Amino acid sequence: MSNEYRVIVADEVARMLVSHVSFLAQVSIEAADRLIESFENAANSLKMMPQRCPWIDTEFIPKNAYRYLVFEKRYLIVFQIRDDIVFVDYVVDCRQDYQWLIR
Repeated sequence: MSNEYRVIVADEVARMLVSHVSFLAQVSIEAADRLIESFENAANSLKMMPQRCPWIDTEFIPKNAYRYLVFEKRYLIVFQIRDDIVFVDYVVDCRQDYQWLIR
């Protein structure tokens, strides 16, 4: 059995990322390109040991349901692990008001 997980990025996550990249591209094409590359690297890193990432601990999300991974300093990949599959469900810009999500 392989130790590698399959990573599935939800269609909605792709739309969220496009929204973040489009906004950032208005300021800097280079920064927008970096965001895409950083997301791809972070998502691909979840193929190996996704359990290394911390749980989201908040009253609004069931305990031990979602984990998160920070990328490009201020963005989060929010995901869950089921068997040998990592489901990426959200990409979040931490500059927005998401304090309810992690603490």
